[in-house]
Amino acid sequence: METVEKLVDSARWAPSAGNTQPWRFIIVRKPEIKRKLAAAVGQSFVEEAPIVIVVCADEDRSSMRYGVRGKTLYCIQDTAAAIQNIHLAAYSLGLGTCWIGAFREEEARRILKIPRGVRPVAIIPVGYAAEAPSPRSRRSLSQIVHYETF
Repeated sequence: METVEKLVDSARWAPSAGNTQPWRFIIVRKPEIKRKLAAAVGQSFVEEAPIVIVVCADEDRSSMRYGVRGKTLYCIQDTAAAIQNIHLAAYSLGLGTCWIGAFREEEARRILKIPRGVRPVAIIPVGYAAEAPSPRSRRSLSQIVHYETF
């Protein structure tokens, strides 16, 4: 569990709008819950991971300070930064992760008993990778960088 705490601790140091820190982390260890999440994702490997971290955005926390923009944008941006930190920390510890954003949100909410006002944003299976795939290609800088105007 110490390793999981390191991952979540790295996440909580992510920047957030107005330092609201609108993230919540659900650590899933029980096989039956992982099985249900795997079904909500449509990916069996979720069930195989020793630990699954479900990262949630606390919309209510962000909206208290920033209104609709906090609820619909800032809490998602902030949570994405926290998710990135989890992946970087996991990599530094020799762990494999996968950022899953395509899942049936309401089903995940029901499985994990997530209250309204808190939104599940990502499901991250964590474990030691069975393989080391090659890095995926990236678009060149000339395709994505614009100077002064688009």
